[in-house]
Amino acid sequence: MGNWDWQVYLQDPGGKDPTYLQWMLSAWGWTISVALSALLVALVVGSLIGILRTLPNSPGWVRFGNAWVELFRNIPLLVQIFLWYHVVPAIFTAARDVPPFVLVVLALGFFTSARIAEQLRAGIQALPRGQRYAGMAVGFTTWQYYRYVILPMAYRMILPPLTSESMNIFKNSSVAFAVSIAELTQFAMQAGEETARPIEMYLGVTVLYIISAMVINRIMAFIERRARVPGFVAAGGTGGH
Repeated sequence: MGNWDWQVYLQDPGGKDPTYLQWMLSAWGWTISVALSALLVALVVGSLIGILRTLPNSPGWVRFGNAWVELFRNIPLLVQIFLWYHVVPAIFTAARDVPPFVLVVLALGFFTSARIAEQLRAGIQALPRGQRYAGMAVGFTTWQYYRYVILPMAYRMILPPLTSESMNIFKNSSVAFAVSIAELTQFAMQAGEETARPIEMYLGVTVLYIISAMVINRIMAFIERRARVPGFVAAGGTGGH
């Protein structure tokens, strides 16, 4: 097509990777590692915060959860990346030895945790109150009726927005280039300059982002079909009452 030269991917970049194609696939591996690690952090922390925001008779924990969500969702992700990379190590000496990969995972994970916490809160509050009362009636503690009654239903209801967040976290991982993580966007920028073929490089990276998003979408769609709760409408990101 035109003057495009796709053989550029077979050239030697002069580094540890034999070809630009292998360099790009290595960068894809870094992108997947950042995204999946951050998704794990987001699910764990977001679930905890979402639960805290719905605890009965616990106004202190509810306020803490609300403050967490407002803090992390109202600061742009790129700013949070720089805060973790530059400010946190300057304040806490122990953080100076933490690899940039871990700092990026924490920044992206905490940013996404605020969104997941809001979705889980909406899912929990969308459940009929009778389910909570039924758990209390059989003698469950607060932890037990959340564990056995509320959360299994709430997670099933919020699977559609969780699918969106899982796809978004792959796309948001591109900000890791700002602190020199060797992911796809960093590869495209550097390889495009070295080869003077930025179009080919960015198109190749775009294809890999699309493949990643489609795989996540298909996996989550399969889980959603298997876990669907008949008669319930999926909770949205800002729902609840």
